[in-house]
Amino acid sequence: MPIFISVIEVIILSVPALLTVAYVTIAERKTMASMQRRLGPNLVGYYGLLQAFADALKLLLKEYVSPTQANLVLFFLGPIITLIFSLLGFSVIPYGPGLAILDFDLGILYILAVSSLSTYGILLAGGSANSKYAFLGSLRSTAQLISYELILSSAILLVVLLSGSLSLTVNTEMQKAIWYLVPLFPIFIIFFIGCIAETNRAPFDLAEAESELVSGFMTEHSAVIFVFFFLAEYASIVLICILTSIFFLGGYNLNYTSLIYLIKEIDLYLNDPYYFDPYYYDPYLYDPSLYVTILNIPFNEDRTLFSDPLIEGITYSLTLGFKACVMIFVFIWARASLPRIRYDQLMSFCWTILLPLVIAFIILLPCILYGFEIIPTNVSLL
Repeated sequence: MPIFISVIEVIILSVPALLTVAYVTIAERKTMASMQRRLGPNLVGYYGLLQAFADALKLLLKEYVSPTQANLVLFFLGPIITLIFSLLGFSVIPYGPGLAILDFDLGILYILAVSSLSTYGILLAGGSANSKYAFLGSLRSTAQLISYELILSSAILLVVLLSGSLSLTVNTEMQKAIWYLVPLFPIFIIFFIGCIAETNRAPFDLAEAESELVSGFMTEHSAVIFVFFFLAEYASIVLICILTSIFFLGGYNLNYTSLIYLIKEIDLYLNDPYYFDPYYYDPYLYDPSLYVTILNIPFNEDRTLFSDPLIEGITYSLTLGFKACVMIFVFIWARASLPRIRYDQLMSFCWTILLPLVIAFIILLPCILYGFEIIPTNVSLL
């Protein structure tokens, strides 16, 4: 019975993740079409919403052609490894308080380990294809991923220094007062640049440079095996955007008090003629629960907005999803706006600019925390 429950949990998590990946591809094509004054996919389904499924069906029905003199075992194993390790990261994501398949104290280390292992799939696929383009693409991609993983792990270390825990849930709960985006804004910029390079996205998609390497490490792959690489790439994008939301944007946290203030201000702006009077006194300014009572909004004594756990869980998940969608849009925006740089510029940017900056912050932040005596303590270890 526990095995059956585990299988059901994996299915419940994997199917929405794959559907999200499918619709992220549509969102990317429609957004880039709008930025480039084109229509984009608009024929298959309403407003082109079924275009991703039509593309997947086309690839599944294609005849698979394997290159001669290739190591077929490693050739097939590479894309499978990449896809599996891209999806394994979703198992520790907290979609709400307690809403995670695997919520343990070393979730950040698990994420770093899983993201590192996906590099082996790229290396195996490119090295076993018996093609110079695929081999060069796999070497480029491996060097790029290893280099920028150092940037990502160092930036995550600074987040851990503020939260005092390696748990994703603890990091999210620690941001109820203020998002880490505010005190760690330079680290957020560095982390986001590293995320773009880590997912092989433009302008850092040197491993898939069409003008130089045809299609990089997946040049010889086609049909179903190519779908694995395609899904792995976009699953990594979705996962890294969710992690960015958790580390810097508060994760599933929604500041209900700020929401109530916003509702109050909108209502006063629309209905109160004395709203712009500087001497006007608002009796509900310091007690939003009174105003919530007037608006008939269920506001509990523990300052949560919803009394129904199901509605509250859905609200938490939608909050995290909205923040992740904003980050995905920024990914697409960067691809549509910035030109591709040279590979030597990519590696030089990592080792001579980003890495010294991160090391400087790693030295500076503990000094600030120690100087003001605000070094966090992990409560779970007490």
